[in-house]
Amino acid sequence: MGVPRREGVVLVGILVVALVWSAVGARSLGTWALEVVWILVGAPLVILTRHRLPLTRLVLWLLVGHAVVLCYGGHYTYARTPLGDWFRDLFDTRRNDYDRFAHVVQGFVPAILVRELLLRLTPLRRGGWTFTLTSAVCLSVAACFEFVEWASAVVLGAGADDFLGTQGDVWDTQWDMFLCLCGALVAQLVLRRVHDRQLPEPLPG
Repeated sequence: MGVPRREGVVLVGILVVALVWSAVGARSLGTWALEVVWILVGAPLVILTRHRLPLTRLVLWLLVGHAVVLCYGGHYTYARTPLGDWFRDLFDTRRNDYDRFAHVVQGFVPAILVRELLLRLTPLRRGGWTFTLTSAVCLSVAACFEFVEWASAVVLGAGADDFLGTQGDVWDTQWDMFLCLCGALVAQLVLRRVHDRQLPEPLPG
């Protein structure tokens, strides 16, 4: 359960390097802060609770991978990432779709974390209800994130354009939530067996 100390150091090291790299020379430090604040809050929480509630290796690596995605987008802003530009030029799309990818990840990674917490901390067992509730939680989080974007637009006005990354798409909010849900569904279907093998017995109530 959890990861060996050395592997944990590697995970923290990757996280620190990604954060530092993304901050240095970031296109907009304000946008960077809005994008990585979730890491600055979540990482200490995972570290502080590692003895009482050690997460599975799968979840920890997924969380670090998600953090790297956020750092990359925060450094360039999501509408201007070189990776998204390369994909746009390769497939002749109309926009930089890195934010689309990031919202799939926004559902894919948290789905396994939510699944783990539900199976370990509640009476729920593997099956339809856990699958449904995990998907619903991820979709709810995606909707709440859209509220955050809406609030930032109200407060910052045009200054929030880099954070919103809509690129003129009037359906951007709906796409974000839909892709997050797709990520959550795919993660559970693809990773549930790997995840099940790493899960310990539920914690006693």
